[in-house]
Order: sequence, then structure tokens, then C-alpha cells
Amino acid sequence: MKRTSILIINIFFALTCFAQSESPAYEQNWPEWRGPYMTGEAPTGTPPTQWSESENVKWKVEIKGSGHATPIVWGNQVFVQSAYDTGRKPANSPSSEESGGFGLAPGAENIFDFILTSYNKNDGSIIWQKTLASELPQERTHEDGSWSSNSPVTDGEHVYAYFGSRGLFCLDMEGNQIWSRDFGQMEKKMSFGEGSSPALYGDKIVILWDHEGESSIFVLDKNTGEDIWNAKRNEATTWTTPIIINYNGQAQIIAPATNKVLSYELNTGNIIWETSGLTENVIPHPMYKDGVVYLMSGYRGYSIFAVDMAKAKGDITDSDAIIWSYNRNTSYVPSALLADDKIYYLRDNRGSLSCISAIDGTIYYEREELEDFGMAYPSPVAAGGKLYLIGGDGISYVATQGENFEIISTNKLDDKFSASPVVVGNDLFLRSFNYLYCISED
Repeated sequence: MKRTSILIINIFFALTCFAQSESPAYEQNWPEWRGPYMTGEAPTGTPPTQWSESENVKWKVEIKGSGHATPIVWGNQVFVQSAYDTGRKPANSPSSEESGGFGLAPGAENIFDFILTSYNKNDGSIIWQKTLASELPQERTHEDGSWSSNSPVTDGEHVYAYFGSRGLFCLDMEGNQIWSRDFGQMEKKMSFGEGSSPALYGDKIVILWDHEGESSIFVLDKNTGEDIWNAKRNEATTWTTPIIINYNGQAQIIAPATNKVLSYELNTGNIIWETSGLTENVIPHPMYKDGVVYLMSGYRGYSIFAVDMAKAKGDITDSDAIIWSYNRNTSYVPSALLADDKIYYLRDNRGSLSCISAIDGTIYYEREELEDFGMAYPSPVAAGGKLYLIGGDGISYVATQGENFEIISTNKLDDKFSASPVVVGNDLFLRSFNYLYCISED
């Protein structure tokens, strides 16, 4: 009888976790930066296809501070992370060095406030705003980066704001801080800044801490911030966010990196499978659907491949667990989009779109050019059978979803963009360098 009770509890837990990312509440919100399915698809979204500063802007509000963190949405709240330059000098602090290499911004000279703001989804008013840390950033960042590029995550009961070397903060939905966790100071490759976001599943939250120092993965109790387990990693810097999936009742963390992609058993940290095959500087978010994991990178080479979870045990490099692979035109910074068994991605950091079959790797089209797109850091999303492609310089495209590429509309806003778009219902949320927009016909 005791064994039967334990089995029932375990099955219930597995089913609960499996259903979490596919529950109606998750589908109707945007709980992490790649959406409810962690693929960039908005399953219930029907936003406008046309907008400008004078058309279909439901509201527009100025953001306190800067940052490239993608917003998340739950219920009536839109959560945005930012870093605000207070102008205050730290005591006895020397001036920061000038930029010493290609792509580097000068180091911070002032104390920054690291802020989480909850906006009202209906009118953009501030529900609450919390400064979670105030300090001089010790690291530098890329000239196109920011000191707030990590996105928060929520389960609808708490919101978890992650600022990398500033730590992880758990707040309730009213803005009360429940706990915080400091992981130390990162040393990112070439001082290019930080960007990985937390992954949340059941009662656990995962932090991937890959840098030029001692890399680690942390699995925490989401209710207390205490370690459930942690493990060292033989990896240099990544900027990717891990995903957590449930395959055949077993929850796994999929953590991509340059040396190896590792799958960890969520509860114990045991390695289930591993493979090489990605390039340096892994940034794009992995994806999962119907028993297949999709992985991509695009720095100093191109790589995208699909892993059959039914065959993924041990070292699967060059095995039949790799369903298909392709080595052209993949993204460096933007993550891919998976929708309707098709994968869409932007080449390097430019407005050059490709579409490939998620089933067998068939190329439907490659390098369709998006004129005047600027630097393509935002990741594409899909909603209402359409693709939403946000350009860095304010030019954005809405295109058809499917095997044939066709532009539906071209739209312009008067700011620059690095955060990815968010779709909830009829609303499209766009975080620019200075503003948060709600694009809607309502």
C-alpha cells in the first residue's frame, strides 16, 4: 500500500510539471522570455499587424533606467528589469578604464540601481517598482549590451528577477521580497556582459553560471533560494538560458555550451546524455517539442540540430539520436522560433531570415532579406499564423508563417530595440531602449 501511494504521488508530480508549460494559465500569459512554450510562439495571440507612433499604440511609457531584458506578463502585470545610473560615485573608486577592445563599452563609473517594475497591462501605469540592488558594476559589457539583459521568470505566484552578478531575487506579486541569493561575480569572455535568464519548473529554479572563472549550474528550491544541488561545469562563457523538459516522466535540464550540450536529471544532477556540435559563444535558447530538442549557435561557424529524446542516453555525438543537422546561416544572438513544425531564425545578427523543417531539416527558404532592419538582436515570435520580426533600429516586419516567405507589413517606431517582442492576447509588448510600448487595436 505504501509503495502504491508513493507511485501515485510521483505520477501526480510528473503530470503536474508536464502540464505546467501547457496549462491554460501559461498559454494565456508570457511567463518567461521565450513565452509559454519556451519556443517564441504565442498560442492564443492575435496582435495587430500594423503600427507606428501614431497608429495602434494603446499606451507608451518611459522606463526608468536602461536594459535589454525582455518583459514577461502574468495576469494584469507586465514585469520589466532595468539598470538605472544614479550618477552617484562610489567612495574611493578610481575612474573606469576606457574601452580596450573591439565591441567594448567603457566600464561603469557610477552606482546603478537594479530595478524590477510591475506595470499595469491595461494602461501602462506603475503598480509597484522595487530597487533590488544598488552597486557599481564590476564587469564591463558589450557596446550593444546593457547591465540588465537577464529576463525575469514567473509562476503566477512569485516573480524571480535575476541580475547575474547582482543575484537572484524572489518577490511576490505585490512586490514584497521573499528571499535573495548572491552567486558572486562573473568574469564573462572579452567582458561582453551577462545575459542568461533563470529556468523555472515545478518547485525548482535553475541558474546557469558559465563564465571565464569556475562555471557551475545551480538548482534551487524556488520557495527558499537554497541549493537542492549544484555541479561544476567544464565550460567557458555562455549566454544561453537552459530549458527544463519532461520526457517520459523524467524532468531534464538541457544546458547548451561550446564543449558539450549536457542533459541533467533535474532532481539529482546526474548526466543523462551529452553531445558536442555547437560553436563558440553559445547564446540562442534551446527548444523542445514532441520528444525532440532543438539546439542552435552561430559564432565562428553555424550549427543547428535536432535530438531524439527516445535515443538520447550517454554520449550521443554523431549517433542516430541526432535526427538531422545543418551548418549554414544560423543565429549568433537571436534565438530561433519554433511554430507549426517549422523553425525560423535570423542569420548572425542581421535581418536575414531562414525557415527549416523541424521534422527532417528540409530548407524551405534561406536568407530572405529584411531591408533597413538594423542589428537583429530581438528574437522572432509567432502569433495568429504570422511572424513578428523586430529590428534593432525601429523597423519591424510582419510576415507570413509557413513554407513561403511574404511580407505582410512594415512598421516603424522612433527608438532602438534589443529586447524580444512579447504577445499576450491582442497585445504586442515592445521594450525599446527608452520605452515600453503596448501595441493593440483594443
